[in-house]
Amino acid sequence: MATSLNILEQSQVAPPPGSLPSTTLPLTFFDIPFFHSPLIKRIFFYDFPRPTHHFLQTALPILKHSLSLALQHFFPFAANLLLPPHPLLSHIRYLPGDSLSFTVAESAADFALLTSHSPQHIGNYHPLLPTLPPSRVENDGTRVFPLMAIQVTVLPYSGFAISLTYNHLAADGNSLHHFVKFWASLCKTRGDVARASLEATFSLPSHERERVKDPNGLKLLYFQAFGIRDSKSIEFGRHVPDVFTNNIVRSTLVLSREQVDKLKKWVSLNCVTNDSGALHISSFVVTCSLTWVCMVRSEENEGNGDAVNSDDLCCLVFLADSRDRPEFSLPSTYFGNCVASCLVAMKRSEIVGENGVVEVANAIGRQIMDFKSNALRNAEMLVSEYGEITKRGKSRVIIAGSPKLAVYETDFGWGKPKKSEAAHIEQSTSISLSDSRDQKGGIDVALALETIRMNEFTNIFQEQLNNMIDKF
Repeated sequence: MATSLNILEQSQVAPPPGSLPSTTLPLTFFDIPFFHSPLIKRIFFYDFPRPTHHFLQTALPILKHSLSLALQHFFPFAANLLLPPHPLLSHIRYLPGDSLSFTVAESAADFALLTSHSPQHIGNYHPLLPTLPPSRVENDGTRVFPLMAIQVTVLPYSGFAISLTYNHLAADGNSLHHFVKFWASLCKTRGDVARASLEATFSLPSHERERVKDPNGLKLLYFQAFGIRDSKSIEFGRHVPDVFTNNIVRSTLVLSREQVDKLKKWVSLNCVTNDSGALHISSFVVTCSLTWVCMVRSEENEGNGDAVNSDDLCCLVFLADSRDRPEFSLPSTYFGNCVASCLVAMKRSEIVGENGVVEVANAIGRQIMDFKSNALRNAEMLVSEYGEITKRGKSRVIIAGSPKLAVYETDFGWGKPKKSEAAHIEQSTSISLSDSRDQKGGIDVALALETIRMNEFTNIFQEQLNNMIDKF
C-alpha cells in the first residue's frame, strides 16, 4: 500500500519574467471532446543513488531553472483554462506571472518495486502524483482552472520521480512529450549555456490555432454536446476513494521486437483483405488486437456473477494523430490536441471466437485505413457514437499512449528513465502502450485490473501469444 510522504517544498514555477505577453488561445474542435476526460498523469522514475540533501543541492535547481525556460515556449501549461458564463466559449489564457504548482517531496517507498513490471497495488503511485490546485472564480463569474502541476519526489539513495498531472484540454500526448523532452534537453545541457544551439536543433512548439480548419462547424457542435453550459457544475479530477481501488493492481507486460514481428506475420497470413485489397498490419494493430481479445476473455472468466451475453457490444477506442493529414496541414510541432477518435465496435462472440485476433486486427486496420483516407470521416457522428456505446455496450477499452512517443528517450541528464507510466489508466478501463524499457523495438503494455482478473488476463495473454508465435 501507499507509503507516507514528506513534503519538502511547495512553490510556483513560471516562465522567465518579461519573456511572454498576455496570450489567449481558443479551444478547437480537437480539444472540446476532452471536457470529460480524466486528468492525465505521467510519471518518470530515474536512478539517483545519493542522499536527499545532495539531490536538493545539485539536481533540483537545474530542474526548476530548465523548467522555467521550457515554459517560455510551452506556456499553456503555466496558463489557465477559463470557463466564462454562457454564451461565451471556454479558452486558455496566459497572463504574465502565471505559473504552475511545483512540489518537492521525499518518500521511503521501495524504488525497486515502484520501477518493476510486476503487479503492484495502484495506491503505490498515488503519493507521488501532484494534485491540480483548486479553481477560482473571477468577478464576472468566470471559472479559472490551472492546467498542470508537477511533483518531484526523492527516494533517498535510490532515485527520484518526476510526475505531471495535467488537463487533457490543454494538449494531447504528442504535445506533452514534446514539452517533457524539451525540458529534459534543457536540463541535460544545464539550461542557458547551450540554450541557443539546442533550440536550433530541437523544434519549438507551434501555437497557431487559427490553422485548424473547421469547415463542418464541429467546434460549436462539440461545445453544445461536450462543453459545460453551467460552469459551476464542472470539476476536473475528482478523487476516487481508496475503498473502490483496494483490489486493483497495475502490471506491465513486455512484447519483444521478435515477438511483435512474429505476431505481424501470423496475423498477415490469416487476415482476409478488405474491399480495397490492402491490409494495415502494424505493430500497433497486432498489439492492440491481442491485448483487447485477452481483456474481453478475462472479463468473461472473471466470475463476478454478472451475466455475459455473447451479443453484447464491446468497444475499443484509440486516437490517431492528425497533424500530418492533408485536411489540416499542421506542423508536427503543433501544440494542443490534434487527434481523431477511432472506434471499433464488435460483438463479444466475434472477439472471443477462434479467429478473434484476426477479426479484431481486420477491424482496427479498416479504421486506420478509413482515417488515412479522410481524417474527418464521420466526425459529426462522434457524439451519437459515444452515446450509443454508453447505452448498449458493457465493455469499453481505451488505448492510451503510443510507442511512437518514445518515453524512454526522455533524459534529464541522469540517463533514460528507470520506468515511465501513464498513471491515470486506473481511472478507466485503459491499456497504455509505450516503447519498451528493456527491449529495443519492443512494446510495453501496461494496464490496471482487479487482482483476480489481472492473473486471468496474464495467463490468457501468455497462452495466446505462445500459440501464435510458436508457429514461426
